[in-house]
Amino acid sequence: MSKSVTTRTWSRVALALLGIGWGANQFAPMLLVYRAHRHLSEASVTAMFGVYALGLIPALVVAGPLADRKGRRLVMRPMVLLSMIATLLLMAGSAWPLLLCAGRFLSGVAAGAAIGAGSAWVKELSIGTAVGTGARRVTVALSAGFGGGPLAASLVAQWLPAPTVVPYLLHIGLMAVAVPAVWHVPDLFDPASAAGRPGGPHLPRAAFHPRFTRAVAPWAPWVFGTVTIAFAVIPTLATAPSGLPIAFSGANTGLTMLTGLFVQPFAKRLAECADGVAVTAGLATAAAGFGIGVLVAFTRNPWLVPLAALLLGGSYGLLLVSGLREVERLALPGELASLAAVFYSLTYVGFGAPYLFAVLTPHFGHIWCLLVSGVVVLTTVVPVLRTVRAHPVGGDDVLTAASLRRESGARLASDARQDAVAAPGFTIHRE
Repeated sequence: MSKSVTTRTWSRVALALLGIGWGANQFAPMLLVYRAHRHLSEASVTAMFGVYALGLIPALVVAGPLADRKGRRLVMRPMVLLSMIATLLLMAGSAWPLLLCAGRFLSGVAAGAAIGAGSAWVKELSIGTAVGTGARRVTVALSAGFGGGPLAASLVAQWLPAPTVVPYLLHIGLMAVAVPAVWHVPDLFDPASAAGRPGGPHLPRAAFHPRFTRAVAPWAPWVFGTVTIAFAVIPTLATAPSGLPIAFSGANTGLTMLTGLFVQPFAKRLAECADGVAVTAGLATAAAGFGIGVLVAFTRNPWLVPLAALLLGGSYGLLLVSGLREVERLALPGELASLAAVFYSLTYVGFGAPYLFAVLTPHFGHIWCLLVSGVVVLTTVVPVLRTVRAHPVGGDDVLTAASLRRESGARLASDARQDAVAAPGFTIHRE
């Protein structure tokens, strides 16, 4: 292969993912800013927060297969530019609030399109490393962006002037570095691998296997369901420190996401111990985080909020690494980005958790909603463990890239033997 792949190569794509993640989540602590400085209602700013998912999920569904047919760089290049444009619209939204919706929508499109293609690109540029290394690099980059964005934006908005504009300048500066860095990174995608693939959005074959439908899909929404509850629901149950509501909100958002970042090496080692161990740990940690949330609702103690953030952020990291590792192991040739897109689409369903809480808590209260969430998370463990034991990776019923190559090699050997019998004396070399 003539294309040079170095440590700096994959890290340039990771930087672009970090920047796009930063732009996607920098809006979270700004909700309080718009309520205070632009007098927008809670309903309107919550709607702006949710518009992000409307752009993200369709982009995931479309861009994943596109990256598996046309290459990773073709998708990533316009998305890094679109992420910058989305932030410029958010800055202009200070004067024209309707542009806030447009900016949030486009940041969702950029994140949705880049996550699948970028995840596959980093994995392919991590060639020669241990299984799971590419997944860990992706989650580190995304978690750093998802956590760093709101943390930095909240601190700037709390203490610097023009809080509806200046926080966004940080993302513009970051993308000014990331765009040229990623622009000429080599794309190792092989167009021949796309031969015979469907021409439009489609579900990859591995998405229908029990290993994915029973051992990944049931808990995938909790990946982001845990963190959105951690920074959008639980802090509202406590009394924020006097005079620091924006910084308090952003600090908890950053703490949640950055915990997910720092738990990545541990999550990788735990996932390598045995099938289902990391997932079980992630679900148990989520249940513990919801339990702390119940205590926050009882006591209104703000110092319990960071503890919930640590637990739910740790759960996010454990689950995300586990899911991406499964995607990396299960994806068939030419379908890595597509399967990653399916997984991320399921995880982003969790962004609806705060809205679901808003609908249910007037009837049942936060305490019961958090308790039920903890119980639901724990009940997921049993079917997951049963499925991974019944369908181990490498087993006869789990089609992976490696098993396909083994089957292909066996098929060619069988064909060669048949040809030798049919035409003795001839040696047939198949490409």
